[in-house]
Amino acid sequence: ENYAGERRMARRCVDAIKMQESVLERFKRYVQIDTQSKYDCEQVPSTDKQFNLARLLVDELKTLGCTDAVVDEHCYVTATVPASAPSDKVIAMLAHLDTSPDAPGANVRPVVHENYAGGDIVLTEGTTIPASDLAPYVGQDIITSDGTTLLGSDDKAGVAAIMTAVEAWMKRPEENPHGTVRICFTPDEEVGRGTDKLDVTRLGADFGYTVDGGAIGELSWENFNAHSAVVSIRGIGVHPGEAYGVMVNALRIAGDFISMLPKDAAPETTQGKEGFIHPIAFEGGSETATVKLILRSFSPEGIREEADIVETIAAKLRTRYPAAEIAVRITESYRNMAEVIREHPEVVAKAREAMRLSGVVPDEAPIRGGTDGARLSFHGLPTPNLFAGGINFHSKREFVPVPSLNKAAEVVTRLAALYCTDATPPQEEL
Repeated sequence: ENYAGERRMARRCVDAIKMQESVLERFKRYVQIDTQSKYDCEQVPSTDKQFNLARLLVDELKTLGCTDAVVDEHCYVTATVPASAPSDKVIAMLAHLDTSPDAPGANVRPVVHENYAGGDIVLTEGTTIPASDLAPYVGQDIITSDGTTLLGSDDKAGVAAIMTAVEAWMKRPEENPHGTVRICFTPDEEVGRGTDKLDVTRLGADFGYTVDGGAIGELSWENFNAHSAVVSIRGIGVHPGEAYGVMVNALRIAGDFISMLPKDAAPETTQGKEGFIHPIAFEGGSETATVKLILRSFSPEGIREEADIVETIAAKLRTRYPAAEIAVRITESYRNMAEVIREHPEVVAKAREAMRLSGVVPDEAPIRGGTDGARLSFHGLPTPNLFAGGINFHSKREFVPVPSLNKAAEVVTRLAALYCTDATPPQEEL
């Protein structure tokens, strides 16, 4: 009976049609604000321009009635949506402000292609979105950039979805019942520092959801364990004319190291839940050289095996080149949030139910990457990731189907309603 009542309460959430214009217009406004983050920067945020969107969101949150909305010195926006119905849990909805440095991100001009009829979408400067990427969305409105920049749906689609839900909760609480919801927009996710300065305890939530996924239906609660590795090589430099029997070429050793990595454990040869070892940078000269790698595996045992492979190759090269110095440094980057999420199956069960109530089929493929939710989960805030609707992130070919954006806002809105009673959806296996 309680569960049936919970479903009835969730169904009273605002209809997707009512939020369509709002979420689309918000998204179009937000993507025109340049918020690109920057690699190799010690400060948070890495770019001051992220404050431009942060301050706008604070103003909008206050206008909607979230009187405690604030942005701190590190560009974290937080706010509280007060409860409209009883709930024994506080949830947090999170998205990130920054866009990727991997493609041009200034002067974004969003373009809506109404009633996409099929075929390639050809934008300016030769940017083409192939029909194969667009095939599932024939008949839908599609948002792209003009082809000169990325679009910024990663993660301004998530920001727009959450802000649309905030409006529904604050302005139409009878239609959209909810417990206390904490809102958090973070900087620097794209450069791996999105949670570095976030005080999770102060955020004050029991569970969280990042709205930072891709295609409609995506629900992710499992990600790679991630390590980084740096192999530093010191050889012996000498004039090439006098090198016989003396020179130990660090670049040659580095090349040997890369060639000895397993070919069947590379990003281009693995898929699904298979891990990989991936060299990402190779620099230096004949006397010193450095190889940087990332290691990825879904299991703790797998990530340890990959670290052992790197160490074993280094040991073999020390034997082959006894005059060289070869050092390996391996550092943990993040862990698989499934370790934490499995202890709280209700956080995924409610997300599934919110999608089903919204007419969305959950797609629970593991993330072959990382997410802020992984770090948050290990800091005491179990945080799976929900779809925001974008496709082809970090590129000029990025696009968002408008119905996917609408559904992201609807799912967020409905999800809060499912925390309004003591009853929870049936416990499902993870």
